Amino acid sequence: MIGIVGTLLVVVIVLIVINIRIVPQSQAYIIERLGGYNKTWNVGLHVKAPFIDRIANRMSLKEKVFDFPPQPVITKDNVTMMIDTVVYFQITDPKLYTYGVEKPINALENLSATTLRNIIGELELDESLTSRDVINTKMRSILDEATDPWGIKVNRVEVKNIEPPQAIREAMEKQMKAERERREQILIAEGHKQSAILEAEGKKQSMILEAEAQKEAAVQKAKGEAQAIREVQQAKADGLRMLKEAGMDEKVLKLRSLEAFEAAADGKATKIIVPSDLQSLAGVVTSISEVAKSSL
Repeated sequence: MIGIVGTLLVVVIVLIVINIRIVPQSQAYIIERLGGYNKTWNVGLHVKAPFIDRIANRMSLKEKVFDFPPQPVITKDNVTMMIDTVVYFQITDPKLYTYGVEKPINALENLSATTLRNIIGELELDESLTSRDVINTKMRSILDEATDPWGIKVNRVEVKNIEPPQAIREAMEKQMKAERERREQILIAEGHKQSAILEAEGKKQSMILEAEAQKEAAVQKAKGEAQAIREVQQAKADGLRMLKEAGMDEKVLKLRSLEAFEAAADGKATKIIVPSDLQSLAGVVTSISEVAKSSL
């Protein structure tokens, strides 16, 4: 009897030990009892009832990333492209994820493909190539709403790659090359234009500076000549004033006439006009000579 009780005790202990489970961080276990959902185990130590409880599903609650293969889609202007997407999602309700849909990953992949076809079908080729943000936003919103009954939260959707047909790619490359050449020609023309403008501005400034220099030189020359004339006239006036103060006004005038006659008779003139009062001039010269002698 004691042996039977001991055996039963050992069996119970073994059953308890083998039914103890430790749920790691960021994981969840779905427990079924007699074929129906019983509870969800989160992180920690748990013990399930032997024979009647079973672990129906183990899942990670971390964010998952799935790179779905390229999908053929047709644009609004009937161009077929291959587009592959990357979906970032997280399990928020383990019970719904387990019982909500059969094969949730496959369901999410098919839903992503159909949603992508619907969105691209409303866009033309150029819009599809330049509206990735719009496509990503629309897909995330639609997928997140559709996967709520599956216990899935779609955090982000990214269009990874868009591959147009070969003929379209060649046409796009030719267009891009022509656009680059056009921009290059525009830049070269702008450079020539700017160079011509700067050269013209330089010539203009040079001519202005040269004209100002000539003007300044002419002004200075005129000032110098005026100053020289003033100094000559001042000297003459001073000389006449000194002679006038000496009381020889009439004689000085006649002496000036005689000097002018002497300059004209210097051998450079072919004709000489002799003044009619030459005798009076000679008298003047004699008088001046006498005055000079007396002063000595």
